[in-house]
Amino acid sequence: MSETTEINRSGDAKGASVIVNAIAVLRTFTAGEPLLGVTEIANRVGLHKSTVSRILATLEQERLVERDAETRRFRLGLGLIAVAGPLLAELEERRVAYPVLQELTERTGETSALMVWNGAESMCVEQIPSHQQIKHTTPLGARYKDAMSASVQVFLSEAPAERVRELLRSGAITATGVDDASLDAYQTRLDDVVPRGWAINYGESSLDEVGVSAPVYDHRGAVVAAVLIPAPRFRVSSERLQVLGEACAAAARQVTTRLGGRPPKRGEPSHR
Repeated sequence: MSETTEINRSGDAKGASVIVNAIAVLRTFTAGEPLLGVTEIANRVGLHKSTVSRILATLEQERLVERDAETRRFRLGLGLIAVAGPLLAELEERRVAYPVLQELTERTGETSALMVWNGAESMCVEQIPSHQQIKHTTPLGARYKDAMSASVQVFLSEAPAERVRELLRSGAITATGVDDASLDAYQTRLDDVVPRGWAINYGESSLDEVGVSAPVYDHRGAVVAAVLIPAPRFRVSSERLQVLGEACAAAARQVTTRLGGRPPKRGEPSHR
């Protein structure tokens, strides 16, 4: 192997590493923590502050991040919208679901959202916020990895049991306790989602929030999205929870129909 080939491979590896690090930096920003300083980011991605500063400088130049004028901390920039815009515009589930979500929010008075699965997390790609003063929202791009999140339950309910255990044991999906007993209990919970028609998170991932979520299927009977209703817990009694769940499931069925999809027949294997 020539010296030139070795140098080229070394350069390719270094370039790939820079890209991976830049993506890691972008992933540190969340809806809960939209503003972060260099030290905070460096600690979270495990890189030296000087390396993070260089990455942020490049991202800022491309408007993928921007600096807050008062705190000098960083937030995600509008340039990301330009990057994500073509994808969102072509995401059929989002386009089809939008009028259904509007109707769902009007009917229930609560926020409604469309979630998609991103390998090991549920991600919001559309939201219609509640008109009520006190409400829970799910901002575009928000990601959920908590095992008790209603939309996460929906996606995992169609996954093979071994895949669910793998995600929980690795920490990719966060959960309280991952011993055999808790994993069995969680799988039993997931097994109830499909026959019921929706998943429930009654203050289990956040004490003051309730969430119900229902699956959206494609033409193969595979789950491609989930409709989610997040609401303040004080506003949701057990009777109200049933009403929201049924409304969420009805909306998900409507989106499924508009997509030309079909729910899988009872006993039919998942295609996810």
